[in-house]
Amino acid sequence: MATHLFQLKADWPGGRNSEGFIEAGNLKTKISIPKEMDGPGIGTNPDEMLLGAAATCYLITLAAMIERSSLPLKQMELESVGHVDVTDGVITYKKIVHKPTVYLQPTATEREQEKLRRLVDKAEESCMISRAIKGNVEVVLEPTLG
Repeated sequence: MATHLFQLKADWPGGRNSEGFIEAGNLKTKISIPKEMDGPGIGTNPDEMLLGAAATCYLITLAAMIERSSLPLKQMELESVGHVDVTDGVITYKKIVHKPTVYLQPTATEREQEKLRRLVDKAEESCMISRAIKGNVEVVLEPTLG
């Protein structure tokens, strides 16, 4: 068994509406509370980062599965939407909707198309971020396949 360590350093100089900075490997960015939550909206924020982690993990997992299955990929894109609820001052990340668009080459067989349909679901179940948030944040797939 291998354990991989990922480190993040953060600088936060002030109160709630300050702007900070994070650095983790290739990720180097300003951070603050988003404007939607009455913050300064400078740089990124936890809501975007959780959505980004879930989306990129899903996309990379799906790409690896498509490659391992030798499916003739033509094009793949992903749009993801995070749903954050604020009720009585309590902020809860409720749901992430992944909307993958995946097209195989026109030469793809019906069997390859069926394999793609299975992989789209399996990638969400296999992604380590999806597994990490399971039971806390609902993840929904709305694929467009061709």
